[in-house]
Amino acid sequence: PGSPLGCMKDVCGKLGGIVSGDITDLATVERIFNEYEVNTCFHLAAQALVGVANRSPLSTFESNIKGTWNVLEAARNSKTFEGMVVASSDKAYGEHENLPYTEEFCLNALHPYDASKACADILARTYFNTYGLSVAVTRCANIYGGGDLNFSRIIPDTIQSILSDKPPIIRSDGTPVRDYMYIADAVGAYLTLAEKLGKVKGEAFNFGTNSPIGVSELVDKIIKISGKTHLRPIIKGEAKGEINMQYLKSEKAANLLGWKPKYSLEEGLKETIAWYDKYFASM
Repeated sequence: PGSPLGCMKDVCGKLGGIVSGDITDLATVERIFNEYEVNTCFHLAAQALVGVANRSPLSTFESNIKGTWNVLEAARNSKTFEGMVVASSDKAYGEHENLPYTEEFCLNALHPYDASKACADILARTYFNTYGLSVAVTRCANIYGGGDLNFSRIIPDTIQSILSDKPPIIRSDGTPVRDYMYIADAVGAYLTLAEKLGKVKGEAFNFGTNSPIGVSELVDKIIKISGKTHLRPIIKGEAKGEINMQYLKSEKAANLLGWKPKYSLEEGLKETIAWYDKYFASM
């Protein structure tokens, strides 16, 4: 499995296979809904890298905004469709002085990736309010875990460096604060929302651990868990335009859905490091 698609091979096999196509092509999306008689859709398809979005905003808008309205429109025209969960992001909020972010905060996204997710978020709720489409939105914290081969992200990049016995690189000054949620908790959030969609249609939900952490502290924690305590991070301070403090309050999900994260950061990182260790050993 040298790609994210390869990492999903076993899962996709259990789900009934993979259809190759472009989410920006409405005819393809409608064909999939009709041929597979889709009743529940988890809309996760997106250009998900902030750096790529900054370099290529138009292709990001095509994937994340047009792709979302295509999925929503295909669902609206489907005879078998029953419900959809659309992945927005904590980035859709943009920057706010008050923390943590709650669902009542306005979507103040002012960068390409952030804006694309905010638009997708609004489109999903528009289809509920205008057409009564059974849809809800997730706004998740930074998700990490095995299978993520985008090494521009802080956790995969740090683990790759440490397992290679190299000092990890911190591109920022190390002070930005974020919330990091293990993939198993994210999956649980999506499934819980889908199961209870009938009671919360049209709603948006924050999903996070309510335990934000600074980048430098995160990297130090990964180093400690890995046992490579002789390594020290190199702080470059090159990242520009980052929001310094960004994290969520997940009280609404706890109250209305009964959802809470099951993994601490330490537990999630241990499983993640073990996955990458096995992955690199197999290469």
